[in-house]
Amino acid sequence: MFGIVRPCTHRLSEGLKAEWMAHLCGLCLALRSDHGQFARIVTNYDGLIVSVLTEAQTGRVAGGRRTAGPCPLRAMRTAPVARGEGARLAAAVSLVLASAKVRDHVADRDGLLAHRPVAAAARRVAAGWDRAGARSGAALGFDTSVLVDAVDRQAGIEALAVTGTGLLFVTEPTETATAAAFAHTAVLAGRPGNAAPLAEAGRLFGRLAHLLDAVEDQRADAEAGAWNPLTVTGTPLAEARRLCDDAVRGVRLALADTEFSDGKLVHVLLVHELRRAVDRAFATDSCAHRGAYGPPPGNPYAPGGPHAPGGPAAPPPEPPPRDRRGLIAGCLVWAGLACTCQMCCGTYDGPWSRQRREGLCNDPGDCCDCCDCCSNCSDSCSNCGDGCCCDCGCDC
Repeated sequence: MFGIVRPCTHRLSEGLKAEWMAHLCGLCLALRSDHGQFARIVTNYDGLIVSVLTEAQTGRVAGGRRTAGPCPLRAMRTAPVARGEGARLAAAVSLVLASAKVRDHVADRDGLLAHRPVAAAARRVAAGWDRAGARSGAALGFDTSVLVDAVDRQAGIEALAVTGTGLLFVTEPTETATAAAFAHTAVLAGRPGNAAPLAEAGRLFGRLAHLLDAVEDQRADAEAGAWNPLTVTGTPLAEARRLCDDAVRGVRLALADTEFSDGKLVHVLLVHELRRAVDRAFATDSCAHRGAYGPPPGNPYAPGGPHAPGGPAAPPPEPPPRDRRGLIAGCLVWAGLACTCQMCCGTYDGPWSRQRREGLCNDPGDCCDCCDCCSNCSDSCSNCGDGCCCDCGCDC
């Protein structure tokens, strides 16, 4: 599962958590229904925002939910999931953008894709996703060629980038693609007046997605000799952070100009969680559920780095060692955890390492440790303005 907006389930109220899961499962099932089981691997956290935006403008409509059957990622429980044009548009956009990501990895000869047979198979899969996304988009009145064109232009733009090139020159294709997807939700919802502000929100969201990916991958790209916009353009992290913060403010202002029937979940995802995504990428976020060891070092914004809030700090302590299980014992424990769905939905000790872990659908993410009312204010808040919408006094 990938995406920059990864809300902590411990931070969402029960109502908003159920809504978020409904859209996530709705995207997954829309991919399966329209494009087959294999297409479900492109399910991602950012793609469901298209579905959320559509429903936020129309409000809950008759037939907007259906009860899905048991799923291992829900501990074999049924659940209401989103259905309709929003979920289908999210599926089409996710397919096309995932196709672009595959082609990009093929071009960079990443991992197994450095081998010609694997790369050829990946290209065929990507081409199939392009065609499938185009068919689904056309059925919804959305021309996915704007996404494909943006992706095709990206390689040429990257080839022109040198030291001193502005980052926004490099991020423009991503901005164009996400702006088109966000704006079309206004068409599906029958609110044409929302198209312009949502296009602006989408443009800035695309900028953030590109920049945060570059920040998180910069060290790995340098070690692998891969292309990275920050390194190639010589942009310091402080400037990247400034651009990200400006984009977060711009998204909030654009959403303030958008008319929603029920915009609570949109507000939580694209105002609160988007800000946390920036903090997470620059390692300035803290989380009670991560334990006492904090985020990994290596980023100037991380604790101990030159740009850390409050100045450099002492390195975090090493976690205490734990006895590892042997191969056979670990395999037996793994089988028991898998058969009881604890690896999906529970909290468990690693089969071999004995390290405490969270299940796939129970990942606390970057959960905050502020006051309890923060999980409740999300349901009552409609517009944060410049500060926190809570009356509790904490910056949730």
